Amino acid sequence: MTGPTVRGTRASRPTRRTAALLGGLLVPALVLAGCAIADESTRPGSTPTAGTTGTAGADPSAELGGTVTLVTHDSFALSDGLLEKFTDATGVEVQVVQPGDAGALVNQLVLTKDAPLGDLVYGIDNAFASRALTEGVLEPYRSQGDAADDAIGFAVEGDDAGALTAVDFGDVCLNVDEQWFAKHDLQPPTTLDDLTKPAYEDLLVVPNAVTSSPGFAFLLATIGAKGDEWPQYWQALVDNGLKVADGWSDAYFTDFSGGGGGGPRPIVLSYASSPPSTVPEGGDEPTTSALLDTCFRQVEYAGVLAGAENPAGARALLDYLLSYEVQVDIPGSMYMYPVSSQVVLPAQWTLWAPLAEHPFEVAPGDIAANRDVWLSTWSQTVIG
Repeated sequence: MTGPTVRGTRASRPTRRTAALLGGLLVPALVLAGCAIADESTRPGSTPTAGTTGTAGADPSAELGGTVTLVTHDSFALSDGLLEKFTDATGVEVQVVQPGDAGALVNQLVLTKDAPLGDLVYGIDNAFASRALTEGVLEPYRSQGDAADDAIGFAVEGDDAGALTAVDFGDVCLNVDEQWFAKHDLQPPTTLDDLTKPAYEDLLVVPNAVTSSPGFAFLLATIGAKGDEWPQYWQALVDNGLKVADGWSDAYFTDFSGGGGGGPRPIVLSYASSPPSTVPEGGDEPTTSALLDTCFRQVEYAGVLAGAENPAGARALLDYLLSYEVQVDIPGSMYMYPVSSQVVLPAQWTLWAPLAEHPFEVAPGDIAANRDVWLSTWSQTVIG
């Protein structure tokens, strides 16, 4: 069998905006404004205001103003009006710069660390966090935002100075098109090993591990599962007709049969939180499901960039990302779990977007020490 087909597009994640491309299949209840949340009388702190604790962080008396530049990945998509509320409260304008996927994001931060692209970065995930810390692109800051205590539970190993603050998390998992499998009278796979069986030949598409952060997360899942034997596992996937797309959006919306684009492949790499977006209008349940025995836990962090022109504004915006107002918006706008323990998730997430009980793990130190070798080996094995 020939090697996998590689086709390019920029990588992305299933945010509410990209999921809307599914043809309006989003369930209205997923918009958290309409879901059961904590009563207003018990709601934690809200939008930051100038001169209050948590606005300028280590120096709450610092004067706020000007523009803060947020450097983030392509999939950053808070609901309309949230950043404007931050501006109204603080007088700080927010400019968003999006240089690419999370992997490209860290690369750009390293290349420009002597002349940083902005003031605050959001979207560095746990697969790339060690590189950002090693390269010194961040400065320490302990957030005073509402969910600051919750964020500590996701602290990066070795980040004793607190340069990275967790904002949200989720599981990268394989998704299957339940309708396709029912139509073809075939049981969907459930494990990583199932994907190498002849019954699933030519059915799987994944994003490129070199160019896509979900793709790299899936590579880490296989390393966590297979140890030193992971290259042999990927060779078995190639031999069974694996297809590789450059990014998540291409794999999901074009190649995946359940992504709205009529693709031919019913197994795709996505997120455990993706299935709710496939509930048809007027329907009772999603047409896809996540394979929770194939997952890698992804955590996204924010941090103040070293050499920031507006560090006070950056700290204030980081605090705002941990505010209840933003945290309650994250599931509906970015399809990730907020770090805040105060947010009550939609009931649909309990039914159709549960987290994996035992996601595969790879120690951050091992990722830092082996990332380049792993990616080179993956590329030689899979791309050729």
